[in-house]
Amino acid sequence: MESESTSSSAPVNGNLAQTVDDLSKHMLELDEDDDLEVFSKDAMLTDASTFSASMPASPASMINQYKHEDQDIKDVFITVDCPENHVTSIETFVTYRVITKTTRSEFDSSEYEVRRRYQDFLWLKGKLEEAHPTLIINPLPEKFVMKGMMERFNDDFIETRRKALHKFVNRIADHPILSFNEDFKVFLTAQAWELASHKKQGPGLLSRMGETVRAVAASVRGVQNRPEEFTAMNDYVETFSQKMGMLDKIAQRIVKEQKEYLEGMKECGPVYTLWSGSEDQLVEPLKAIAGCIDNCCKVTEEQVAGLSENQVPILHEYVLCAETLKAVLRRRDNIQAEYESKVDALASKKAEKENLKHTDLSFVFGGFLGKNTEEAKHQKQQRLDCEMKELKEEIGRLEDKLECANSTLKVDWERWKRNMQADVRSAFVDMADTNMNYYEKCLAIWESFLTSQKTEVHVEKDTDS
Repeated sequence: MESESTSSSAPVNGNLAQTVDDLSKHMLELDEDDDLEVFSKDAMLTDASTFSASMPASPASMINQYKHEDQDIKDVFITVDCPENHVTSIETFVTYRVITKTTRSEFDSSEYEVRRRYQDFLWLKGKLEEAHPTLIINPLPEKFVMKGMMERFNDDFIETRRKALHKFVNRIADHPILSFNEDFKVFLTAQAWELASHKKQGPGLLSRMGETVRAVAASVRGVQNRPEEFTAMNDYVETFSQKMGMLDKIAQRIVKEQKEYLEGMKECGPVYTLWSGSEDQLVEPLKAIAGCIDNCCKVTEEQVAGLSENQVPILHEYVLCAETLKAVLRRRDNIQAEYESKVDALASKKAEKENLKHTDLSFVFGGFLGKNTEEAKHQKQQRLDCEMKELKEEIGRLEDKLECANSTLKVDWERWKRNMQADVRSAFVDMADTNMNYYEKCLAIWESFLTSQKTEVHVEKDTDS
């Protein structure tokens, strides 16, 4: 895996709670046993009765019936390919070629080719989140290799990362808002030195610290009156995160166990071959079994590769996506919390101004000291009026910001759900296709063995007679 250094669009319809409940029917339900996952009662994928009369008899035809590709009109096409290792005296890293073809008028050319490293993709994601805090930006693959995963700079890992980065930028290119972001355009078109210069033009350290402090303060304060639809989103994301996390672990364990099974078969085949050398009467069947096991090994390798390349990455991507959703919802809540804090502050100022109409002990004591009570009241009233005016302006700005955040999140939430359902559905269909091909091939291998043995038995009987 790459390291930074070796040394160092429709709104939510109806009741969202009902929508979330309906959506959950398309997911997998957790059983009390942590290792047991079962499909929901979705007739399209699991109800056996739907496959009786209307479905084609061929498994391949059944799979093809579920494979539909959207024919969306696109004007930005991006390819991430050709990873290259770079070793310097300071660091070791990988760059990827990013080719962009577009018909958009705001681009100076119709085709661009640049090289980007992982930290450039990370920078892009940060800029998009900064500019659009309540839009759902698909996650990047993790920066660090997890325990048990492939080693750093392993070819298979780099290829897995390349596919994830390719999907990441194309998700942005397909987005109706994110694809027009100026930083995204720079990412696609600028040469390395131009991109480095552009990065330095970002907000200063103090500005970023101020945003962080406000976000922390808002998160500590919490939200007083979160709309029910966003509470439902939070609940859904928590459930979604648990289910995807469990499925991800189980899928990775299945692949691991299949690899161990494969290694066992590879050790088993040669034993039959050796055995045939000491059994004159069983030479042919023993060699035939060894051949069947060898063929099954090849088929199992294909199955493991299919699961590793299709099902596992999709599930793991949505484990990461669940964390992205939580972050987006927190940012939305932070905006509301900041708005509510200003509203509370204004109410406090109004109450303070109202109290000026009554005798204040501070003014009484001030009178004893020879101060002009009325003048002091007037000065305080002017100060409160000024502060209240500023607060009203700030509340108006935050109210617009909150309304915009809510509306964009609602639309993007629906868009994300459609994409998620399509991705998960496709992963399940690919899994079914992979498993059916695997078992059909294994069945054919062992059926050929049985046929050959039956033929030998008939030949022996004819010889004996």
